[in-house]
Amino acid sequence: MRQHATCTTYLRLVLLLGLVAGLGGCSWFSGELQDPSVQLQKVEVVRARLVEQEFLLHLRLDNPNDSDLPIRGMTFSLYLNDIKLADGESDVWATVPANGHRTLKIPLRTNLWSKLKPIAKMLEKHDQPIRYRFYGVADTGVLFGSSVHLERNGEIIPGDFIPE
Repeated sequence: MRQHATCTTYLRLVLLLGLVAGLGGCSWFSGELQDPSVQLQKVEVVRARLVEQEFLLHLRLDNPNDSDLPIRGMTFSLYLNDIKLADGESDVWATVPANGHRTLKIPLRTNLWSKLKPIAKMLEKHDQPIRYRFYGVADTGVLFGSSVHLERNGEIIPGDFIPE
């Protein structure tokens, strides 16, 4: 009887290892992934109150990988010059197609009240560029995911966005 139990245990272990090995090529497992590129396409104002502002970030993710990239949430930070405007977290679920792109809409809540004076000073010079930086980490996969890094640095010119 004891030999039968040991044999059954080994058989189960072999079947489990075979199942895991067979799923190795499945898109639920993220192997060596290249980080996607990200572009901040648009910032939409949802609601602006004195102590809390709500925005919707439109992010375009370009997947350089030969397989689909499942995104299962992300954390991020947004900076203007050296001022951190916001930290955010989203539980967005989306799949970026292999060698393709997808636009994600990510909600952001922040309080700009304490940063109002330095931001206003930056915006006074309509023709002077302002550096921005978006940095994020996106969780991938469904069962055994990993993380990919999202980063974008650039400049905006306030005069291009402020009507006269």
